[in-house]
Amino acid sequence: MRLHRRQILALLALAPAAPAFAAQGESNAYAFSFDRAEGGRIPLSAYRGKPILIVNTATQCGLAGQFAGLEQLWERYRERGLVLIAVPSNDFGGQEPLDGAAIAEAVRQSHGANYPITQKNVVRGPDAHPFYRWAANQRPSELPSWNFHKYLIGRDGSLVGSFSSRMDPLSPELIRAIGQELEKG
Repeated sequence: MRLHRRQILALLALAPAAPAFAAQGESNAYAFSFDRAEGGRIPLSAYRGKPILIVNTATQCGLAGQFAGLEQLWERYRERGLVLIAVPSNDFGGQEPLDGAAIAEAVRQSHGANYPITQKNVVRGPDAHPFYRWAANQRPSELPSWNFHKYLIGRDGSLVGSFSSRMDPLSPELIRAIGQELEKG
């Protein structure tokens, strides 16, 4: 009986880690969704067959000028199928003091952003949103180290690119990667 109780306690101790294992076991990004800043859900499966650029953002970051570049990228390629999703995060330097719809409103007013914006999410560590835990498992050496890290999801739902915060959204390298995915359609 004593051994049985230890086994049960061991299993209970593992229970909080179960979502992380589930996220790591997913084979593609279509398994995940985000909550919209203004309410509702953004299921990545709704964009099956389209390249998706997911960017962790922060309104008070020194790199916030990238919001305008992201809007230019979105305007240039959305008709060809690119999906762009901003994922606000307060993980780096506490640079996202706003919440929910206030984030979306600030980004739209200050930077003219028209692409989807999610609720604020954790993007690193054990409490990260399941998409970010999955991406960390896919590319463990290419984790977000600051705001405006970019993940490119291919038309097949796989993680095809990871781009540092310092990479401008209109950089030739990122545009080339997006172009390659758009050409696959």
